[in-house]
Amino acid sequence: MPPHGRELRPSGSRSAYAGTPGAAAVAGGPPTSTTPPPAPRAAPRSPTPCRPRRLPGLRVHARFSSSPQNSLAIIRPLAEAGFIAPAPHFANLSGQDVYNGNQSKDVSEVITRTLALNTAGDPLAGHINTAVGVGVSGHSMGGMTTHGLLTAWPDARITAAIPMSCVGMGNPSPSVRAKVLFTHGDRDGTSPISSARQAYRELPAAKAFLTFRGAGHSNYFGDSRTVNTFVDWMRWSLYGDTAARDRLRSDATSSTTTWERPELRSSYARLRTRAHWP
Repeated sequence: MPPHGRELRPSGSRSAYAGTPGAAAVAGGPPTSTTPPPAPRAAPRSPTPCRPRRLPGLRVHARFSSSPQNSLAIIRPLAEAGFIAPAPHFANLSGQDVYNGNQSKDVSEVITRTLALNTAGDPLAGHINTAVGVGVSGHSMGGMTTHGLLTAWPDARITAAIPMSCVGMGNPSPSVRAKVLFTHGDRDGTSPISSARQAYRELPAAKAFLTFRGAGHSNYFGDSRTVNTFVDWMRWSLYGDTAARDRLRSDATSSTTTWERPELRSSYARLRTRAHWP
């Protein structure tokens, strides 16, 4: 049992989500939406296999009635990119668990248990680089859980985070130094984009914000722009993949999206010289 007594049920098929040994994703699924997603700009690319012995990028998603199967649009590309993708189901999740920190703390427990497989009698033993940090992400309450891990209930192991359709959960913690990508629909009636934008402004670089103009709370979730940007953000943040870093702008750009990284405006020449940002 996790530290707060709420059951974490495995998805039942971890092998379905296992990529090249060395990286990982934890997930549930987005809410069912009757609104069709926006037309994709292009089909998601086939990710390039990654070298072994990289650390898990743990993708965490949580929402009422969610399931790992509802997040396969993100989980499978992550696994194909070389991330290990365990997918626990957070049973009996409530909004109170998110706001009081229990959910963020349970996610930290998932991270601990996944990293422990590196020394356990498990096929992943010896294949996890525990020195480079982990990545987390989630949609809606999962996005709030993710932001909570950067703020009110920090986990210093996190070096990459993608809060999707979230509201802010507190002030940034100095103990967490992560590259953070926010994604949000500007017509989200459930999680106001204004709260996510405030959370974005408060965080230090490196960070980015991808807005889907005209989109609501969840209908951009499986869009190719979401998937491509998501995977390349994790590849860059956890693998140090500079080719993925250089693709981010084109991944996110379309006639109905806005891609922002304000630090470019003040230090573009210096960063370009150092080849730190595309």
